[in-house]
Amino acid sequence: MNWPATIANSLWIGSGLPAWARFQRALHQPAEVQQSLLHRMLAANAACAYGRAHGFGEIKSYEDFTRRVPLVDYDDLEPWIDRICRGESRVLTNDAVTHLIPTSGSTGARKLIPFTAGLQQQFDRAISPWMADLARQHPQILFGPAYWSITPANQSAEKEKSMVPIGFDDDSSYLGGNKRRLVDSVLAVPSELRLVPDMEQFHYLTLLCLLRQQDLRLISIWHPTFLSLLLEALPANWETLLADISSGKCRHAAALPPTVRSALKMRPLPRLAARLRTVDPQQPEEMWPHLKLISCWGDGLAGHAAVGLKKLLPNVTLQSKGLLATEAFVTVPFAGMNPLTVRSHFFEFSDDTGAIHRVHELREGKSYEVIVTTAGGLWRYRLRDLVQVAGYVGKTPSLRFLNRSGNVSDLVGEKLSEAFVAEAIQESLDTPMAFVLLAPDADATGFRYTLYVEGRPPSDLAVVLDQALRRNPHYDYCRKLRQLLEVRLFAISGGGFETYAKHRAARGARLGEIKPAILSQTSGWSARFSGGYVLEKEFNKAKGIIPTVV
Repeated sequence: MNWPATIANSLWIGSGLPAWARFQRALHQPAEVQQSLLHRMLAANAACAYGRAHGFGEIKSYEDFTRRVPLVDYDDLEPWIDRICRGESRVLTNDAVTHLIPTSGSTGARKLIPFTAGLQQQFDRAISPWMADLARQHPQILFGPAYWSITPANQSAEKEKSMVPIGFDDDSSYLGGNKRRLVDSVLAVPSELRLVPDMEQFHYLTLLCLLRQQDLRLISIWHPTFLSLLLEALPANWETLLADISSGKCRHAAALPPTVRSALKMRPLPRLAARLRTVDPQQPEEMWPHLKLISCWGDGLAGHAAVGLKKLLPNVTLQSKGLLATEAFVTVPFAGMNPLTVRSHFFEFSDDTGAIHRVHELREGKSYEVIVTTAGGLWRYRLRDLVQVAGYVGKTPSLRFLNRSGNVSDLVGEKLSEAFVAEAIQESLDTPMAFVLLAPDADATGFRYTLYVEGRPPSDLAVVLDQALRRNPHYDYCRKLRQLLEVRLFAISGGGFETYAKHRAARGARLGEIKPAILSQTSGWSARFSGGYVLEKEFNKAKGIIPTVV
């Protein structure tokens, strides 16, 4: 047992027990809790510029709220956020904006999300119940350090001109105060590693820190491929890692910023290195005998990658994260499901007809788009996340993330939406792939779509997918007119999601928050991924034979 980690973990989790109890009660009365939360937010922000413009002080009911306050996207709020950047106070909230958090949508457009003390409190009302429930189900995680995925600093991001700080020094700042200090004290990998500019060095140092933590209990990441990529790099770096562990030195030390060198706190561990020499680097579970749980995305396309990660660590529990975004915490894992965070934000939901529903009006099995109102100043904001009601915890819906809405590719009038493409690909694939992306393409022969696949794709995948896509009448019409050629297959030799994430990060996305997308509206991916196009004429129909690529 690691006593310092045990004490810090117990203090952190214990401080969240009152929030856990309140959340548990709220799950049985979501309508009342949501109505009260909305009234408090409106009253607290009636005097801000947005509140005055929309008559917050005169709103007496939910019906008043919907009449006076419009549904918005980021573009609608951007002029208001620009005022915050220029230093104006009390724009979207009466609360002071402490930071503007950069994020991006599925198309890569950069957004700045206001962060306030009120929003931090709302986040805590979701994080504390989640962690307390996790500790109740898996108490062993209290007895050692944890790895919380670090977002590397985006060196290529534009420097915005703003009177308000943009971004946090590190991701644990979301917690704030004493909770942040408690979490930082039990991190297996110091947050200063975010300052390492080279991705290969970042991965190597992450592995080095993790291998030095034999008492590791919990890993929390975003996309499961992140950890899979780390583990797959172990064999090639194994001898160098063991040498650095034994000597207490690091081969990258001279190239690291001083703050990173100081944070690593390297000391010789020859006994640990000797023990690890008896371990097969292709069997990562042997390296962390006390590892109990991995928290990662498991819904939507990430579910395929989670299956692959489970094969690498078969005896470790994988917990599917809730729907967490820069803007809001929508759901959290709780009681074996993913209930809506009814104490955190006010939620509305749009169905496929455009009708708006409140939490207590949702129906099991139905799909909705999430609309959120937060203490950070997002009022009736379309998150563009599609969810499905998978059940209930008490009277509160448990939601499953499906995919992003609003991502539509339209080269010549085919109007392919991400939701439809995801369904077609899932029908066409009978085995999980490490990475899948459909994107438009053009060459001398004309326009078409290319399916990029990392794994062992079926030989007829392109043909099957093309037929599935033709259920869309617009796509079928374009294919009949030869405005679009048949789908082409590109076999990725490795690092699919990592390449995708790096490209998105270079366009302003925060690397740790990039969500997997199954449809891209941009072309040119064949120049970014390693691998080649599959030659249909050279397919070997025998199962298990990899088709020829060029």
